[in-house]
Amino acid sequence: MTAERAERFEALRPALVRHAYRMLGEYGEAEDVAQDAYLRWNASLERASADDDRALARTIVTRLCLDRLRSARARREVYVGPWLPEPVVSETRQDPQAAATLADDISFALLLALERLAPLERAAFLLHDALDVPFAEVAQALGRSEPAVRKLAERAREHVRDAGRHSRRDPHELALVRDAFLEAFQNDDPAALQRLLTEDVVFTSDGGGKVPAATAPVVGRENVTKLLFGIKQIGWRNVVRIELVTLNGMPGMVTFNAAGIQDVATFEFSDGRISAMYVVRNPEKLRAVAQRLQ
Repeated sequence: MTAERAERFEALRPALVRHAYRMLGEYGEAEDVAQDAYLRWNASLERASADDDRALARTIVTRLCLDRLRSARARREVYVGPWLPEPVVSETRQDPQAAATLADDISFALLLALERLAPLERAAFLLHDALDVPFAEVAQALGRSEPAVRKLAERAREHVRDAGRHSRRDPHELALVRDAFLEAFQNDDPAALQRLLTEDVVFTSDGGGKVPAATAPVVGRENVTKLLFGIKQIGWRNVVRIELVTLNGMPGMVTFNAAGIQDVATFEFSDGRISAMYVVRNPEKLRAVAQRLQ
């Protein structure tokens, strides 16, 4: 019976990891949560049967994430420089529509918007708006009344309602913008690069205090262009390989030096131009990408 339950849980695991990742913004943590959830889910079924395996597992994952979010928020208050989510390589090359859906689902724009929410708001929004869980079940999972979780989800919705709008464009078109950006960068053509940026573009990098990175977001087309070519003069001399990938459902790229992955960049778009660049350099956040690409 235990082996049969293990098979049932394995069928649920990908969705549970995905839910935990959206809750936490950290893929390694999400995998750990899913494993902890399996142990608790199995123990619960040892004591009594459940009407809905998926609902039980989802509730356990949500509560584990809420516990971890409280300590994570304390850690992020003392984090060195901007905090960005842990990037994930998306297997969407053969399915552009899947890429668009995934971008709405776990894009950096959405994950950063979720980061501004209180933990219970985040959970209520993701359970109801992302997973279509009825409010009655959300209330049970969060230990709150149904009117209370409705208000939590409504407040969250106001904060994240525009976070995925860029991804509704053709993913192939967005990838072409990414490719043109890289060509202008490699060809030392700041004028061409600036044409691909919105006026209020934002560049955010996350080194976590472990590697060099901008300690605050850089805003504006000219400022970002100057920063990028300054980085090229200093940080790109050791680059030996660039791989174009889909990261969190959006066009991105991974740069390698002789030791392995140097950094990961993903983009946000508005009206066919790049409106935000997110560069993750913290080595601790590059493990999932390394496992997929190396």
